[in-house]
Amino acid sequence: MKLLETINDPADLRKLPRTQLTPLAHELRAYLLDSVSKTGGHLSSNLGTVELTIALHYVFNTPEDRIVWDVGHQTYSHKILTGRRGRMSTLRQHNGLSGFPKRDESEYDTFGTAHSSTSISAALGMAQAAKIKGEKRKAIAVIGDGSMTAGMAFEALNNAGVEDDCDLLVVLNDNDMSISPPVGALNRYLARLMSGQFYAAAKNVGKSMLPAPMLELAKKLEEHAKGMVVPATMFEEFGFNYIGPIDGHDLDSLIPTLENIRKLKGPQFLHVVTKKGQGYKLAEAEPILYHGTGKFNPTEGIKPATAPSKITYTEVFGNWLCDMAAADQRLVGITPAMREGSGMVRFHQQYPERYFDVGIAEQHSVTFAAGLATEGMKPVVAIYSTFLQRGYDQLIHDVALQNLDVTFALDRAGLVGADGATHAGNYDIAYLRCIPNMVVMAPSDENECRTMLTTAYHYPGPAAVRYPRGAGVGAAIQQELTGIEIGKGLVKRQGKSVAILAFGSMVAPSLKAAEDLNATVADMRFVKPLDVELVKRLAKDHDYLVTVEEGCTMGGAGSAVAEALALEGLAKPLLILGLPDRFIDHGDPALLLASVGLDAHGIGKSIRERFGIGEPRLVVNNT
Repeated sequence: MKLLETINDPADLRKLPRTQLTPLAHELRAYLLDSVSKTGGHLSSNLGTVELTIALHYVFNTPEDRIVWDVGHQTYSHKILTGRRGRMSTLRQHNGLSGFPKRDESEYDTFGTAHSSTSISAALGMAQAAKIKGEKRKAIAVIGDGSMTAGMAFEALNNAGVEDDCDLLVVLNDNDMSISPPVGALNRYLARLMSGQFYAAAKNVGKSMLPAPMLELAKKLEEHAKGMVVPATMFEEFGFNYIGPIDGHDLDSLIPTLENIRKLKGPQFLHVVTKKGQGYKLAEAEPILYHGTGKFNPTEGIKPATAPSKITYTEVFGNWLCDMAAADQRLVGITPAMREGSGMVRFHQQYPERYFDVGIAEQHSVTFAAGLATEGMKPVVAIYSTFLQRGYDQLIHDVALQNLDVTFALDRAGLVGADGATHAGNYDIAYLRCIPNMVVMAPSDENECRTMLTTAYHYPGPAAVRYPRGAGVGAAIQQELTGIEIGKGLVKRQGKSVAILAFGSMVAPSLKAAEDLNATVADMRFVKPLDVELVKRLAKDHDYLVTVEEGCTMGGAGSAVAEALALEGLAKPLLILGLPDRFIDHGDPALLLASVGLDAHGIGKSIRERFGIGEPRLVVNNT
């Protein structure tokens, strides 16, 4: 690591002679592999962008020139080269480095990214700001081919292409891979690049063999053929000067090309071809497996996981989806490029004709489901809570307003741990419960998740089941596809004085907290429609009410209870516990929940402090 240890910022990098950049790339790749194997994190995508990262910081005057990394899970090399090498051991840990670009972490992180397809829009904004302020600097968006499936990327291209004097460079990192295997017409178009070698060879042979008149005809045909086998035509029609494709691992190609582009004015588009997992054979062979890893031995690779003692909620959903598909041929499964993450691999294998990966296009996924529902199909949209935010208008306008029969399986509800605030599902309760026609459920265990999915599926309108990342409490799962009565909660523990109204994942810690308090605990199950009769009964029989949810308190389930009490004219002391009005960073999930008082100890402590229960009273002797 002799070279790498001399690089504390990009200025140090730019002092190196070009001949030392390839050895530096080898050191950097080895350091990445060693580091990520000890902390866990995104590996394949970062191994694939080593040379590109070096070249960008070598050619451009960062941070004066702005680099925006789309999604941001390929920025570990960027972090290492911009002064954060010594903190890589803290990656994705509480108070450690974020796994994504973060503006308050470094001046080199010019824009916070973790959701896809935002880079071109942000970089265009930076380029326009530079033009308005009279500053001579470049804005560079680095976007992967998977992110180019999102409509937002094309909206930005459409806007940028007419700005002739805008110093914007879009770098398409074409590695034929997003998270799940890439899909769609655009990917097929980019894949025609594979024809390029044949095309080039045929062109060269033709030039050596054809007489002059035929050669002239061949040149005319060449212009048409070029647009057939490389994506130049499409991006040039947007108004960009298209350059490429070039080998994204060849520094001798990358650096001169970028140096030339830096001198050009107006919107530029550079197409680079990289390999996900480059330089680590195991990751090259299985880039999806090595996309996001835990700790592992680099020599041995990732070993097959031993069977966990508890099934995850994602697996509960995946199993339910296959079982329901077997029972009802109308079921259609939809995912916006998260087949593995949402637990749909087996469904895809068993029911390929009813499986649709629409690419990184959350808005489209929701309206696509709406269209299916109008024709009597039963669409199930498997989507992370944080990603459904991107399809919110479609959820309201295209699904709920028309009261269409669409089931939403919301994975990663609540805090998610190492991925941090960008991926946390903290807001779905608040943003769903305000929508007419919606049914919103939160399971307290694995079996309840299965029954709620069945309930949502049979409800003749839009319904959502929100469930957390990871395993549940270990509840036995019934195989029958049975539902539950809509809008009905149940009392899990009977106590006195205090009634805890718990939602979803907060039922388990509430039950533990209730032991010391001798409190009643209700598994509310439904955020909407709320079991108002149960709320009224608990208010009548108890002195204090407490709501607990793994979601934002503003507009959340606790607010729903407060509204119900107000409508019923019931005045009762009410404590609303949930996620505070701030973004919560990455870290161990249990640690994060404890930090906001949503573990058993924190729930009990909050109740005691608010209502003075169980605390010794101070007796003052005035005599």
